[in-house]
Amino acid sequence: MRIHENYICHHQKGEIVKSDEFTRRTKEKTKELEFETQVLRRTLTKVNASIQVQTKRMHITGRNQISSDEVILGRSLLTDEAILGRSQTSDELKSSDKMYKMRVRLSGGHFRMINEKLYTCTGEEALDYFQGEPSLFNLYHAGYKTQMSSWPEQPVNVIIKWLKKQSPSFVVADFGCGEALIAKSVKNKVFSLDLVSNDPNVIACDMAKSPLVSSSIDVAVFCLSLMGTNYESYLEESYRVLKPGGYLLIAEVKSRFDPNTGGADPEKFSNAISDLGFKSVKQDFSNKMFILFYFTKKEKQISKKKEIEWPMLKPCLYKRR
Repeated sequence: MRIHENYICHHQKGEIVKSDEFTRRTKEKTKELEFETQVLRRTLTKVNASIQVQTKRMHITGRNQISSDEVILGRSLLTDEAILGRSQTSDELKSSDKMYKMRVRLSGGHFRMINEKLYTCTGEEALDYFQGEPSLFNLYHAGYKTQMSSWPEQPVNVIIKWLKKQSPSFVVADFGCGEALIAKSVKNKVFSLDLVSNDPNVIACDMAKSPLVSSSIDVAVFCLSLMGTNYESYLEESYRVLKPGGYLLIAEVKSRFDPNTGGADPEKFSNAISDLGFKSVKQDFSNKMFILFYFTKKEKQISKKKEIEWPMLKPCLYKRR
């Protein structure tokens, strides 16, 4: 099944969801997800223990050893060639295969759960969530890489290609950087920001409250990272840190901006960002998986903050299998 078929967008046809109702549902969903987290964590602990026992018994070689990331991503299988010293019995093969499938299923369940959590909470809540259990951040990104591997083109690569055509003196802020691929791919100075930092070059923070200096950034990037219910706060932060004339690049899942399926109107989204103090440069709908928005920060600063009508961006949820 292709990736766009694996993503479903949560909406209700013919119904305008009131903010208080949305808040109530979000709180209920958060409680459900927290309970599911505890159940999955306990189950995964038991499965991990069983896998460790099986691994020790089968003397897997260094060359063919199954790493934790490979197991999570479902990229390796225990084979006869991976076992040295003796052949496997039928029972051992069945047991190892069962444990492998169990872990892959649980890892997929974790990814779906974390993904839903990120789309239905604020950035501050997401920061607290990962600080309480940092390992979930790694698990999420392992699942994310698996999903993105099915896309014919990666939005981050399009952004990197665009950046390489700009001045190498431009300072970039990558909001929701993940593995900081932009920083690793361009000559520019890049501030990589995300909820958790396993890399000394990544700044762990709530993207609505970054430590960046005001009017110090030439390019702000959001690549599939407008996930929180307070996404407008992230964009307001990008306005604060960008220099006048600086660029704002946004890549998002295309279905989030399809009004025919409950998505936001891309023009209303663009207008809201313009009201924030940006000028729309272009919208790129050429890719079937994602849409790209390009803006520049207006030279004339807005002295008085106006009331902006932000469209609700529906969450993209990973479908249960």
